[in-house]
Amino acid sequence: MAEAADFQGTSPSPARRWRRSAAALIAGTPLLAGLLLPAGTAHAAEKTAAEADSGSGPVAVAVDSLTPSAPSEGDTVTVSGTVTNNGKRAVTNAHVGLRLGSEVDTRSSVDAIAKDGDDLEGSIPPEIGDKYTAKFSKLTPGVSEHFNISVPADELNLGGDGVYEFAVSLSGETSAQPWEQVLGIQRTFLPWKPDADGTKTRTTFLWPLVSTTHMAAETGPNEEQTPVFLNDDLAKEISPGGRLNQMVTLGKDLDVTWVVDPDLLASVDAMTGSYRVRDGADTVPGTQQAAAKQWLADLQDAVADKEVVALPFADPDLASLAHNGRDTAGSLSQLKEATDVIDNTVPAILHVQPNTDFAWPVEGAVDRSIVKVATSAGADKVIARSDSLEETSGLSYTPSAARPIGGGTTAVVADARLSRAFEGDLTKASASTLAVQRFLAQSLALGLQTDKQRSIVVAPQRMPSGAQARAMAEALRTLQGSTWSEPQKLADAAAAKPDPEATTKVPGKSSYPSALRKKELPRSAFTQIAQTQDRLDNFKGVLSDPSRVVTPFGRALNREMSASWRGRAGEAGSFRAGVQSYLEGLTGRVRLIDKSETKLSGRSATIPVTVQNNLVQDVGPLVLRLTSTSPTRLEIGGADYQEQPVSVSGGHSQSVKFTTSANANGRATVIAQLYTMDGRPYGRAVTFDVKVTEITATVMLVIGGGVLLLVLAGFRMYTQRKRAAARGGDEGGSGEDREAGIDEDGPENPDGLRERLQEESGATSRAGDPEQPSDPTPDTAAENADPSGTGERVDR
Repeated sequence: MAEAADFQGTSPSPARRWRRSAAALIAGTPLLAGLLLPAGTAHAAEKTAAEADSGSGPVAVAVDSLTPSAPSEGDTVTVSGTVTNNGKRAVTNAHVGLRLGSEVDTRSSVDAIAKDGDDLEGSIPPEIGDKYTAKFSKLTPGVSEHFNISVPADELNLGGDGVYEFAVSLSGETSAQPWEQVLGIQRTFLPWKPDADGTKTRTTFLWPLVSTTHMAAETGPNEEQTPVFLNDDLAKEISPGGRLNQMVTLGKDLDVTWVVDPDLLASVDAMTGSYRVRDGADTVPGTQQAAAKQWLADLQDAVADKEVVALPFADPDLASLAHNGRDTAGSLSQLKEATDVIDNTVPAILHVQPNTDFAWPVEGAVDRSIVKVATSAGADKVIARSDSLEETSGLSYTPSAARPIGGGTTAVVADARLSRAFEGDLTKASASTLAVQRFLAQSLALGLQTDKQRSIVVAPQRMPSGAQARAMAEALRTLQGSTWSEPQKLADAAAAKPDPEATTKVPGKSSYPSALRKKELPRSAFTQIAQTQDRLDNFKGVLSDPSRVVTPFGRALNREMSASWRGRAGEAGSFRAGVQSYLEGLTGRVRLIDKSETKLSGRSATIPVTVQNNLVQDVGPLVLRLTSTSPTRLEIGGADYQEQPVSVSGGHSQSVKFTTSANANGRATVIAQLYTMDGRPYGRAVTFDVKVTEITATVMLVIGGGVLLLVLAGFRMYTQRKRAAARGGDEGGSGEDREAGIDEDGPENPDGLRERLQEESGATSRAGDPEQPSDPTPDTAAENADPSGTGERVDR
């Protein structure tokens, strides 16, 4: 941010000139000592000077605590920490002293002092006095000593309102340099504005509740669709001591704007019931229901009557979408769905109505394409950062956050220095203390730039660690109780009157930081997402209850676009592949059963094709098409193909029969394929051969001969019956006739004639006889998924 005191050509402040003079004096000390001391001692002095060239001295000074962080009149400033001798020589006659420098007049000067906080080559302020010191007779190499020093704020003789350099140093002697010298130092800051007069800066601090992806697309087959988690990491984050648990506990008492990812809320809400966690190839029951319920209850209490801003579901990576996914069909629709699902998630879980007007690109880095994508789903405000939307008009102060950037869109520009104050490893108390003091110093320096009322936004990293969250909370508690700042909601900051001289020009695509671009989702990721969406659209069209797959897979596709995958390309690819593979497995449960070669003996027959449904819900209607690749040899339904609708109950199979007619001998290849009602192929086609055996002339002669014999036998029996009837008046006929058996087939013995007819015709058929080729074949059993055997019988 441009500031008048930082411009080239302006003279340095008196404090800066004093520091440079002191630095020159200290730098000349080794040379003077070399002239006055014996040769051996001079050589040691040169060696010590060479060690000093590395910056810090042989003793490390750590400021673990500085309270109060922003003192007022009548307060007592207490500093505690440790000094550690990292050198090879013992330090004697050592003491820890407090040093107060002059006022730091610009924000860039705060940065410069913080950057060289332990550098002995820079200017070193004078000690406050011997009264406020901690003395050590000896500091052994490798040993740390604790110190605690208190000094009344009135004894510091602080001047007017401003930020003052404040340092803690270790002075002592070594065998190589037997005179008192500064062997270690740590610089920090004291913000000083005891009176509440003047204009206060309105400060908005975003408090993000965002996490990585935890839920899989997979759900249980039961009615409740038990959710499956990739791991148990979320349970650790929300349990006491976990990162998200600390965020809620700390944020409860702060006046902040909560920024939440609906995916996080939905995931924790899913944990309150029955859920499972992946354990290798299997899943095990989840056990953290109590922790999930408690975290949600605490969060509901914390956000009551507070401003809540909801990001689109799973916090999609807007920059990746703008640079690599915008031209992929359906990508912007995914962003729209991720936004629409907010209304079904956040109010139901948090019992508050969130603000959905804001889009937040990663690290607030914007270009014109990102703004266009960010606002495509309905947001009209984009949270940017001042190191992306830089000032170009030479303002001597930091302008308000709101900037109209055209098209009815407002860029809410967060201050980069304040937003990045809590990055890095803050697990050590000393690092946390320095971060807090630097943040407060920047805030006060910003407030003293001008008497204009300004609205400033602080947008920290998306997923602060527990240590970073604690430092943020400590700084905010001080800031919200200070005399120079007051809290403000994000919506009010966006609606504040913009500074007419502040920049409103959004940079082009080429200005996007290369370090961030390297971590974006690649174009192939969006192509894979589109392929999965296409398969999902095809699948849901055949289901009786599409919601069982649309909801879990729709949210999984949102998660595939999450900004949390940045820097984790391998894990992101594995997640996308897992979602795609699971969907393919589900769609494959509705399939055609393979068939082996079918023999067709005759001119016409029916061929059964079986559809199997291994899902728990019904499917259909589908269209089953059976196509002959050789219609001149084998026709299906009187044409080259025939279609029939089919619906199958969950866990069952259904056989569909097709009428065929043969025109010639030989093999004919047949293809069975399922289609959705809109004509899209569904699943894998099944191909099998039909062997056609046409009836020959020899067979026809044999059949004709058999028919002739039947006719002749019938004629003979007819003539015998007529002769017997003509002799009816003759008392049963002559004895010769009876001996010849002429009357055996007469009226007294009709069964004899029936038996002889059956014997001659060969048409015997009794119960229990073997199945004949003309008998109809039953449908394939529901649980039989094996291919049909060679020479499968077909229905005539």
